[in-house]
Amino acid sequence: MPRIFTALEIPDDVSQLLSLLRGGVPGARWIDPENYHLTLRFIGDVDADVANEVASILTRIERKSFELRLEGLSAFGGRKPRAIVANAANTPALMELQAEHDRLIQRVGLEPEGRKYTPHVTLARTRDSSSWEVADYLAERAAFRSMSFTVSRFVLYSSRASVGGGPYVVEDAYPLSAQA
Repeated sequence: MPRIFTALEIPDDVSQLLSLLRGGVPGARWIDPENYHLTLRFIGDVDADVANEVASILTRIERKSFELRLEGLSAFGGRKPRAIVANAANTPALMELQAEHDRLIQRVGLEPEGRKYTPHVTLARTRDSSSWEVADYLAERAAFRSMSFTVSRFVLYSSRASVGGGPYVVEDAYPLSAQA
C-alpha cells in the first residue's frame, strides 16, 4: 500500500540555501536537503488501484508555470512546536494549483484535506526541542528569503512510512506549460 502525495520539487540552489539553516536547535531532527519539497496535497496510504487513479486524474491539470519564493521561517505546533518550516509566498498561481489538486483528489473518492493549506517546506522536526530554543532560532533567522524560482512541474511522490519523512520517490511528473 503506497503512501502518496503531490508536491513541488525544490531546485538545487534553493535546497542548498535551505541546508545552510540546519543546526542550532538541540533535539531537532533536520530533514535531508534531497527530501525538501512543498506538498500540494497529502493523499496518504492507498491501494495500487487508487494510486493509479490519482496518477491518471492529475494529467487533467493544465496550468502555466509560475515564479515562487520562500519567505520567512516559522514553526507549526503552537506552544509546543513540532516542526520548523520555510514559508512559501502565498501566490495566486500556487493556491489555485493546490485547490485543483484537492478537487481532483476528491473526485477519486478521497476525503478533502481537513486543514487549511499553508504552503511550506519542512526543515526540521522539533518534538524533542524546547519552545524557547525554537523561538530563538526563528528570531535569529526572521529575515530569511530565497531567490525566486520557476515552478515548471509538479510531481506525485511515494514514500515509505518512516520517522521524519523520506526517502521520497518521484512516481510521475506533470509539466506545467511555459508562460506566454
